[in-house]
Amino acid sequence: MKIAIFASGNGSNFEVLAQKIIGGEIPGELALLFCDHPDAYVIERSRKFQIPVVTFTVKACGDKQAYEEKIAQVLEQYKIDFIVLAGYMRVIGQPVLSKYEGRIVNLHPAYLPAYPGLHAIERAFADGVAQTGVTVHYIDAGLDSGPIIAQKHVPLYSDDCLEDLEARIHACEHKLYPAVLKELLSKKGE
Repeated sequence: MKIAIFASGNGSNFEVLAQKIIGGEIPGELALLFCDHPDAYVIERSRKFQIPVVTFTVKACGDKQAYEEKIAQVLEQYKIDFIVLAGYMRVIGQPVLSKYEGRIVNLHPAYLPAYPGLHAIERAFADGVAQTGVTVHYIDAGLDSGPIIAQKHVPLYSDDCLEDLEARIHACEHKLYPAVLKELLSKKGE
């Protein structure tokens, strides 16, 4: 099974997943990193794994429809079977969604349905909730509204600063996402 990881930023989740896929802990072949920001640090992280990287922006394509159609062409070119979103900060459009329905998963830094969309950690922190969490879910046409695969709560302590909460969220992500993908891709491989 050929896997593409989509990412937009720093790439810490990408790096964890790449190590586990290439190391054989998660079944499949990491065939592509797609990034919508040509200067994102995730591209630097990807170099040590020697996997193909494709990067382009909506602006370079002219509009969102053309951008999504170009992504669909790239996925077909690389014969991608499954898409893993790891910090990809865009909504997946119909040209990709229609071809990969049920084969696109996302990691969200909140206990959905609370805090969908951008800045979930910051919003949970600002609200002073007792706990937030991490969610792995399938992608649908909505905003973080697809069927939930797995969730884990992450506490917010009264003496936390935002960086403390972010660190706990990322630590949880780095454990939960690989475990869920291992199970999910093992079943799909059968």
